[in-house]
Amino acid sequence: MNTNLIAGHLQYLRKKHHYTQEDLAKRLHLSRQAVSKWETGATIPDLEILLQLSSLYDISINDILEPDIQPRTITDFEQLSVIPEKELEESLRLFDEKALVTALMGASPGINDLCEKLFPAIAFEKIRNDIGRIRIEEVEKRQKEIISMINLRELERRG
Repeated sequence: MNTNLIAGHLQYLRKKHHYTQEDLAKRLHLSRQAVSKWETGATIPDLEILLQLSSLYDISINDILEPDIQPRTITDFEQLSVIPEKELEESLRLFDEKALVTALMGASPGINDLCEKLFPAIAFEKIRNDIGRIRIEEVEKRQKEIISMINLRELERRG
């Protein structure tokens, strides 16, 4: 579960349904600060609130916690190179180093080189060695999270 992806998705859902943070807070009988904390990734709504949100947005709790953002910009991890570098860097910064390196373990040398260029301070080789062997499902999960975040950020930019 990626809290940054959930946070971004909660913000997207709120805006999509034309609520301000204040409007949503009143509707859920909470403070605006509680909504803000979800949208910054500081906290995740509890089960009762998740039930209310799923009802309000007419989606399942699973759709909130594991958002499947429909591809608009990219559909495959190898398409990272089509994203402007500044936007790509901003999206990838939302992931911790281990998650990024895990995703890159299933990527082409070109995508690895691109990410190493964007983040010269990350010790990619050391992190890869620390991770060691990993299941392909974990690599694919991390790649899917990154793809979803990029597509979510594009949805937000387009309004």
